[in-house]
Amino acid sequence: MSDSAWISTSLPYLASQGKGQPEAWAAEAAARGGKGTQRITYAGEATPPEEVATLLALPAEGTVIVRRRVIELNGEPCELTDTYYPAHIARGTRLADERKIPGGAVRLLAELGHVGIRVCEDVTARMPSPEERDILRLAPDEPVLHLSRVTLDGDDRPFQADMMVMPALRRRLSYEIRIG
Repeated sequence: MSDSAWISTSLPYLASQGKGQPEAWAAEAAARGGKGTQRITYAGEATPPEEVATLLALPAEGTVIVRRRVIELNGEPCELTDTYYPAHIARGTRLADERKIPGGAVRLLAELGHVGIRVCEDVTARMPSPEERDILRLAPDEPVLHLSRVTLDGDDRPFQADMMVMPALRRRLSYEIRIG
């Protein structure tokens, strides 16, 4: 299976997985004949980048819990994902641990009272940083897509921000929007 024609949709990653169900990425990759895994490279407190602080409506000096992951398809890195949570929500939970969360982060957040009702995504194309180029094993002239996502609850309060970087030449994003 080649990821050169991979079409990504966000919806499976926004809903809680049922008990005993595989994580969304593993299930999506398996449905297409591949093996999807992720490596957590860091989890803990940090000062958020300006874009993240803005998305989460935090002061510039605010604190977040960040989970940094390398997403892999058939053992090859295909995406870098950093997920940020306001510290007052995630501190002292499994979100701050450098290990997988049984049932996934969406499920844990729902158990903590944070259910996503609305999501805003923004996608841009750019050249990767040297570190991104190295981890994703990109050619020197290969661009990346940068997808930023914020998840909001029923009161329009943001509680999760994701920053994803993926090879642009190997990815197509597909959206379905329901109106009304």
